[in-house]
Amino acid sequence: QLQASGGGLVQAGGSLRLSCAASGRTFSSYALGWFRQAPGKEREFVSAINWSSGSTYYADSVKGRFTISRDNAKNTVYLQMNSLKPEDTAVYYCARANAYSTSPKDYNYWGQGTLVTVSS
Repeated sequence: QLQASGGGLVQAGGSLRLSCAASGRTFSSYALGWFRQAPGKEREFVSAINWSSGSTYYADSVKGRFTISRDNAKNTVYLQMNSLKPEDTAVYYCARANAYSTSPKDYNYWGQGTLVTVSS
């Protein structure tokens, strides 16, 4: 199971850190990804990390502002979000895939989502 947390309301230019904690099976060689979905829009890829290698991937829209990291001991993935913009407002989901992908269809386990609201 994946449990996402850390969302909230923040002003433009502010920061938030999202967490995704796993229980049960460990991540092993999987990829952990963050997606987001704004009202009326499709779910979109934000960032991902390969659990074993630590390789990271970012959507162009968040590159340079967001940082994904992992804590092996805590079985937790983090998404540090800086310089937030109103267009970052969405429900953010963490998910697990067998390998890195930007397509939600390739992720087979999903957390419940956490709402991030950025005010202008």
